[in-house]
Amino acid sequence: MTDAVLTVAQMRAVERAAMDAGTSEWELMQRAGEGAAQWIARVAAGRPVTVLCGPGNNGGDGYVIADTLYKRGYQVQVIAPCEPGTATAQLARAHFSGEVEAEGHLRNPVVVDCLFGYGLTREVGGKFKDLLEELSTKLCYKIAIDVPSAVESDTGAVLGPLPEYDLTLALGAWKQAHGLMPAMASMGAKRLVLIGLDLQGFTSTMSSRPSFTAPSPGSHKYRRGLLTIVAGTMPGATFLAAEAAMRAGAGYVKLLSENPYPNPPADLVVERDVNEALDDTRNSALLFGPGAGRDAIARSRLAQVIEQRKPTVLDADALHLLDPDMLEGADATKLCITPHEGELAKLCDAFGVTADSKLDRVRGLRDVTGLTVLAKGPDTILAGDATVRFFPRGSSWLSVAGTGDVLAGIVASRLAGHGDPLRACEEGVWLHQEAARLASPAFSASDLARAVKPAMASFL
Repeated sequence: MTDAVLTVAQMRAVERAAMDAGTSEWELMQRAGEGAAQWIARVAAGRPVTVLCGPGNNGGDGYVIADTLYKRGYQVQVIAPCEPGTATAQLARAHFSGEVEAEGHLRNPVVVDCLFGYGLTREVGGKFKDLLEELSTKLCYKIAIDVPSAVESDTGAVLGPLPEYDLTLALGAWKQAHGLMPAMASMGAKRLVLIGLDLQGFTSTMSSRPSFTAPSPGSHKYRRGLLTIVAGTMPGATFLAAEAAMRAGAGYVKLLSENPYPNPPADLVVERDVNEALDDTRNSALLFGPGAGRDAIARSRLAQVIEQRKPTVLDADALHLLDPDMLEGADATKLCITPHEGELAKLCDAFGVTADSKLDRVRGLRDVTGLTVLAKGPDTILAGDATVRFFPRGSSWLSVAGTGDVLAGIVASRLAGHGDPLRACEEGVWLHQEAARLASPAFSASDLARAVKPAMASFL
């Protein structure tokens, strides 16, 4: 299970299990250091390398990296502000036959940060801080080993100077910081170095890129899924969601609006009798929230949507109206919510979830409600059915009004096709990010919605 994401405690436990089964800590360190050195050799391409070694086992990994490169003929500068503090790191230091500088300037075009690993919990100071500050300003190719040295692994919090790395090599398993802001924004490309740990049974994972298939030869519009979008008083947001949904795979997208809908596209069916259309047994999935408003009429409509017990996406205004009473008797396993940071805070207040981090708020909300929670933003976290998914960082150009409505439409369209909220959310994030890549910089939300079609093609 190479996509498992581990906490510090879990990582220590799997390493201990490997050692209890007969693999020494030194052997694990050799696997990690030699595996990382292979990646470093690829990007260094013969150029001299500087390795920064700290006092713990991350520093020990650094000595193994330096020794591996040194034996391959690389010029290697090792800077270690203090002596190794663990027995295994001391052994790694003893095996390195090159020179070690207690202090010095970074003089090589490739620099490898092995100062601190996944167990850091306090601010980085002293000579270590000085080295990281110098690394931040130096024009070179920067590589972080496991996690950047100023990052708290479980939370992604920054505990000191954080250079902009070109590459981060996770050792043994992914850590939560690899998928959390603010740390993930400075990690560059991320690659995993496997060291033979047993990673089976973990429920937190890095999301894998999905693949789609063309409709089966016998498909028709209802078999591919009828998505019904319930509009509110503000048609713009609803229109964006519908535009995206029509391009994300559903066979039929229908808009329900009691109000006149200006200039609908010819391929979008608009119906005025909301009650009758909601009761249509052919509905595969529902979407409510974009442009819904937050008045008593919208609250009543939200309750009506939930009562249908259909696979449903709730977004935007619906998330400001949702409360525990509305979920009484609902089938929470069919409902997914797509909050941004502010909406997530509102939901946590409504459902009594208190937590400091975004990750803990998402997990807490899932546990209390049973809903599938897709918390969007610079770091996107998906929680459902005791599972947590982390995603690569999407384009920062997504920080424009309306892109959340587009995401809701994509997720709802995928949901109409197969009815699985967790899968639909995961597919929706990947499609959303790919559409942003294809839409080119400075796009609007409507540009993004139109880019969903070519994005779909890249997953086939």
